[in-house]
Amino acid sequence: MNAFLYLLTVLIWGSTWIAIKWQLGAVPAPVSIAYRFWIAAAVLLLILVAMRKPIRPPREAWRYLVAQGIALFCCNFLCFYYASQWVPSGLIAVVFSTAPLWNSINGRLFLGRAIQPQVIVGALLGLTGIVMLFLPQMSGHWGDGAMLRGLGLAFLGTLFFSTGNLLSSRMQSLGLTPWLTNTWAMFIGAAVLTLIGIVLGMPFTLDSSPLYLGSLLYLAVPGSVIGFTVYLLLVGRLGPERAAYCTVLFPVVALSISTVYEGYVWSLMAFVGLACVLGGNLLAFMPVRAKLKPAAA
Repeated sequence: MNAFLYLLTVLIWGSTWIAIKWQLGAVPAPVSIAYRFWIAAAVLLLILVAMRKPIRPPREAWRYLVAQGIALFCCNFLCFYYASQWVPSGLIAVVFSTAPLWNSINGRLFLGRAIQPQVIVGALLGLTGIVMLFLPQMSGHWGDGAMLRGLGLAFLGTLFFSTGNLLSSRMQSLGLTPWLTNTWAMFIGAAVLTLIGIVLGMPFTLDSSPLYLGSLLYLAVPGSVIGFTVYLLLVGRLGPERAAYCTVLFPVVALSISTVYEGYVWSLMAFVGLACVLGGNLLAFMPVRAKLKPAAA
């Protein structure tokens, strides 16, 4: 089951980067993100009602829900949507793939969790491969202020994502499922984004083009309802560090899509980089060997 959830997350989220790119245009980013999570939260609520599951979180969960809604379903996406204005979608996926490292570090700092060395080594190997995959995209852009600003936003968005992971892990330890927590955290994120749009005087228009509407629905249902629920189930099953390692494979899917839509050209370095990503993935999920106890004399 874990392998299926992992593959599903990689395929869905690996393809959402190009959909985010298609959301940019006449509709302001906060408004587009608000539309996305209003739709996603409503669908999740209907699923809970249809499954006759509890829909009211306990009182002690609300502080975590508010924090998760702001971090994961508001600030995280604001950073990535604005970063997409200046940075290619594949390169943003590369930055996002540093999530396993941030989850390990934050888990150690805030939750006291031990860092498994093989997870770090596997993540570093995967990130090395990703750098080899996307380094040519940065050629000629190192002095570009807009590009560097976009990269900074992408890193900040990844930190917000990591924070949301830890909050979800905490709520699952309280016995709350991602179906329930995502519903209310998405409602909170959508409400905050709507308030931001109103305060800043942004127009709440809707682009009627098939590309915008299609990408919005894809981001709302597969990308948010299915993607976040499946991913956060993995967080509960595997822990934030190992679950987040699937983000290292997102750029591989994004790269494949970029080959079709953006004319990415494969090279020997790219193939070696892909091998590093897959090798790091296997290493990170290799079972930890228990230390052998000496036999009694």
